[in-house]
Amino acid sequence: MDKLIAGVDEVGRGPLVGDVVTAAVILDPNKPIEGLADSKKLSEKKRNALAEQIKENALSWHIARATPEEIDSLNILHATMLAMKRAVEGLHIQPHWVRVDGNRIPQWHYAAEAVVKGDSLFEEISAASIIAKVARDQDMIELDALHPEYGFAKHKGYPTKAHFEALAAHGVLNCYRKSFKPVKTLLLE
Repeated sequence: MDKLIAGVDEVGRGPLVGDVVTAAVILDPNKPIEGLADSKKLSEKKRNALAEQIKENALSWHIARATPEEIDSLNILHATMLAMKRAVEGLHIQPHWVRVDGNRIPQWHYAAEAVVKGDSLFEEISAASIIAKVARDQDMIELDALHPEYGFAKHKGYPTKAHFEALAAHGVLNCYRKSFKPVKTLLLE
């Protein structure tokens, strides 16, 4: 049996609102997927199409999250590590090796390596990056439907000029990361 390698990546460390979303993917070497790349380098249409292919063809995949409350209590780095751990633990097949995008590995019992720019170097990390990005974007689209005045579907929760204006005009919702400086500052005013 071939060595099962899981790729892990996160999306959403920088936004002011919502979960940090991670994914773990073990690709099937017998079902290659064309066009895998860093999710940030793909169009939304291409990402969505690839996410469906990944979910249909991977040996195993799992999406996990850390909530704004966890981010506020742990900090964004530790919350990301927790979500990555949850993603790998959620796989229905346990990997022999885990490749994590970035320069750190969560504290876990898996044999693993951290790979800077791994989402551009390894297909399994690219696949994780894609399904995590599609899941987080969907979260923002759903949040936008509940609170259209914030424009979440457009800026995806990132700190843009339009987002700051909406935040100043409408206030801080419960789904915001209250430990992030722009939100914290507003809460103190």
